[in-house]
Amino acid sequence: MGAPVSCPSVCAERVGSQEAPADTCAVIVAGGSGERFGDPRGKQFVELCGLPLMCWSVMAFDRAPSVARIVVVCAPERAAEVEKDVLSRMTLTKPVVLAPSGATRQDSVRSGLEAVPRGLELVAVHDAARPLIEVEQIEAACTAVRADRALAGAILATRSVDTLKLVEGTTIIATPDRSFYWAAQTPQVFRTAKLVAAHRSAVRDEYQGTDDASLVERLGGRVCVVESTRDNIKVTLPEDLALAEAALERRLIG
Repeated sequence: MGAPVSCPSVCAERVGSQEAPADTCAVIVAGGSGERFGDPRGKQFVELCGLPLMCWSVMAFDRAPSVARIVVVCAPERAAEVEKDVLSRMTLTKPVVLAPSGATRQDSVRSGLEAVPRGLELVAVHDAARPLIEVEQIEAACTAVRADRALAGAILATRSVDTLKLVEGTTIIATPDRSFYWAAQTPQVFRTAKLVAAHRSAVRDEYQGTDDASLVERLGGRVCVVESTRDNIKVTLPEDLALAEAALERRLIG
């Protein structure tokens, strides 16, 4: 289960600068049950433009110059399926290992961190359900962390464009200034030691965060946002898959 994967079916073109140091381990979380998606296979395994949805995330990180290793976190009982029906559909140049998912996403990320080898300064945590991530976005987040030693991490995010309402029950309490609000995406890139410490602290304090950045912020780590594109959607509901397919088809044709 831990052997590197190199198979002949799909080989993604490599793009991006080769000058970036390969100092990052990607942790791709694919352990969710996808109950809201409504497909018994789980959304990670549904087909998107001819490949299982999670293939697209794996290929993007395989193409990223900063990435030296990929950890795919999946349900232990589906590990063989991931190897046979997902990883075997691609030709990858980076080592890929599997890690067992946990009861929560936070548990799954912590499991993935245990498979990160020593010596890789950065870790990029990504949801497999965001198949439209691009190499340029991955590299931008990694570059932001490298460029500022005072940063604990950087996350992809988009500015809020909708008017926001603070609501109690069904009553509007306030209308906050939306210029302060961003919608978080993945990958979220951190200094490995900072994220490992944040997860250990969360376990000790029985704290559940909303994302990995919240765990790092809780310990006082400074995390910045890197502006992303709205294409980097998370496939949660069936209608999201249609949007992702349309966007990916435009990208592949273009």
